[in-house]
Amino acid sequence: MPHITVKPFDTSLLVAGKCSEATEILFVAQDNFSSDELLGIKHDQEEFLLHLKKNSQSWLLKYDKVTRPLNVNLVKEAIGDVSKSLGLDVLQSNITIHPTKATISSRYEKTIEDFVDIQFPFSTVAIEVGFGSGKHLLHQAQKNPETLFIGIEIHTPSAAQVLKQIELLGLQNVWVVNYDARLLLEMIPSNICSQIFVHFPVPWDKKPQRRVISTAFLQESMRVLDVNGRLELRTDSPKYFWYSVETFLGEHVAKTNVEIRKNEALEVTSKYEARWLRQEKDIYDVYVTAIEKSDERVLSFDFSFGEISYKKEILDKISYKPKLFEGFFMHFERLFKIGENAILLKLAFGSFDRPEHKYIYIDKSKAYYFNSNPVKTLTNHKTHLKILEYLDV
Repeated sequence: MPHITVKPFDTSLLVAGKCSEATEILFVAQDNFSSDELLGIKHDQEEFLLHLKKNSQSWLLKYDKVTRPLNVNLVKEAIGDVSKSLGLDVLQSNITIHPTKATISSRYEKTIEDFVDIQFPFSTVAIEVGFGSGKHLLHQAQKNPETLFIGIEIHTPSAAQVLKQIELLGLQNVWVVNYDARLLLEMIPSNICSQIFVHFPVPWDKKPQRRVISTAFLQESMRVLDVNGRLELRTDSPKYFWYSVETFLGEHVAKTNVEIRKNEALEVTSKYEARWLRQEKDIYDVYVTAIEKSDERVLSFDFSFGEISYKKEILDKISYKPKLFEGFFMHFERLFKIGENAILLKLAFGSFDRPEHKYIYIDKSKAYYFNSNPVKTLTNHKTHLKILEYLDV
């Protein structure tokens, strides 16, 4: 991941302002619990954070994973511009940009905010959740040029690599979204998809709450799928297979249509699946078919902060213990001070099985979610209203 290691320097040099034609420091935020600092960055019209992590012998300037853009070159350029403008003594660096490598095709990169009001250029849509290397996703897109394939992948390097492959292959019918599929699915219109692929999801045997398959995910999948559309789970994990079957047939599911197959061969095989087959591991497929039309999704939620602004009483009120409510939670994790009259709050909130992670910027005149608003879900909006109550001092 992009970073540089530098010798300790005078941090009073870190001030808001232009570092270069493309890079601007918006603010510098001091961690309330350590000597670390966050730099609010605006680079080529995109905003994100850089993390300055301080050790005794050397300091690390790196990306912040919550706000990191998919195009990693933006982070590399910003780190380089900050370093050069401050004249930092660099001990180690991995921010070299390789111009000979294929560039990311931003035309096919979508953010979750795009789906608030997006036009689908194809009449048929399919989704792949967690596409990994992209072998299956790209195969399906090449085989079905009349279908738009939306690939959702939370692992940023995998998403970036597939975007490069889309460019090299000249595909016109693939969108890539670097986000949590459990949240993105709630942004997709109802009754629009023919297929949702979930191939070999991480089993998370020790942390089952992190599994992509859940009752809520099933409900959203059935809403997004058109009648006779199909959710297709493929796994090599017996535990995950039985867990999924129990979820699809569970007491919270009123009506469903489930089909199970074992060791069915597909047209395309990933390197991991090929390895499992050589080991003679069983492969399980579970298909769930949508059997009725769903209501349209409502996304008219407001995530503004109204009259909320910075007051010192907020510092006294902030508690770093999770606050639990019926169906959702909020957890203030860190507080960063920006001078005497502004703060940056890091928090997790929303649904227990698909939480949001965000920063809230608050100064004397305004408050807003830095980098991007939460996903427009009912659960997130309920939590946002609680956050407003909490910050209104």
